[in-house]
Amino acid sequence: MSKLGDLGARLHRGEVGYDFIGNRKIWYGLSILITITAIVALAVRGLNMGIEFQGGAVFTTPKSEVSVSQAQEYAEEASGHDAIVQQLGNGSLRIQVGGLDTAQSDQVRSELAKDLNVAEDKIAAELVGPSWGEQIANKAWTGLAVFMILVVIYLAIAFEWRMAVAALIALIHDLTITVGIYSLVGFEVTVGTVIGLLTILGYSLYDTVVVFDSLKEQTKDITKQTRFTYSELANRSINGTLVRSINTTVVALLPVAGLLFIGGGVLGAGMLNDISLSLFVGLAAGAYSSIFIATPLVADLKEREPSIKALRKRIEAKRASAAAKGESADDTDALSVEAETAVVGPRSSRRGTQEHRG
Repeated sequence: MSKLGDLGARLHRGEVGYDFIGNRKIWYGLSILITITAIVALAVRGLNMGIEFQGGAVFTTPKSEVSVSQAQEYAEEASGHDAIVQQLGNGSLRIQVGGLDTAQSDQVRSELAKDLNVAEDKIAAELVGPSWGEQIANKAWTGLAVFMILVVIYLAIAFEWRMAVAALIALIHDLTITVGIYSLVGFEVTVGTVIGLLTILGYSLYDTVVVFDSLKEQTKDITKQTRFTYSELANRSINGTLVRSINTTVVALLPVAGLLFIGGGVLGAGMLNDISLSLFVGLAAGAYSSIFIATPLVADLKEREPSIKALRKRIEAKRASAAAKGESADDTDALSVEAETAVVGPRSSRRGTQEHRG
């Protein structure tokens, strides 16, 4: 068995593990800091909206020896507006200029033809109106709202309302981080970005549901035993699915990274670059939130229930009594058969105790 596979098995059995729940305040604080930074960036810098949302023109030139910076200077001089220039894989240039109408677009196209020393009819021009981008944005917001509502309803039915609330907070957390990074670094927001943002919601939710499913199984009839608190079993659920979550995220990030750094960075694929960037950031944020945010939030909410509070008091009293006698809590109170089948625990210590007694 590989080292990673062996680690995954040991995590699942509860032989090793990291106390995610016990250190949750650290991760809450980090997430709050990142979220505040993202909100401040949005308030101060805003988003660099593409021409799909603000209107303008896109010019595609034939293969040219003119550099990107020089072409940007030509476009800004001809239009009087800021320009974004990308070099495509075949050596041609894609020039975006916002705030142009039809007449201005024709004039800029003519000026670019002279500056680049190419025939005017060789430069393809595409005019985009702001109303089209506004329609796309409205539909995206509608789709997002419907998705969130359906997610909350499904999780509330399949699991419980606390898990639905935690998953919703984790999704909002992922979206905020992704949008905040776009604002901080000034990446252009295009239709591809919106598509990527909507896509990452499903990926983010997948890891969260995997942990929730494990948690639901491990905490079934939890009040019938006095060995583990809810938070301890929540921690076991995260550790038990940790390697799976990491593997899933890495496998998903590798092709996206290829699209982003090779397809977009090397080949200069515009829309592909926009989609892959939001996917890359969102997938990483989704993996983080499913481990460090969603399940710890569920544990916090569940620990406020009277029955779970009472269970914790019984377990703490049992452990304190065992400690006063210098014994292990497992030695003083073996699990009942019913609780043993309902709750998954680290049984290796019990086997060792039985063998020692024998």
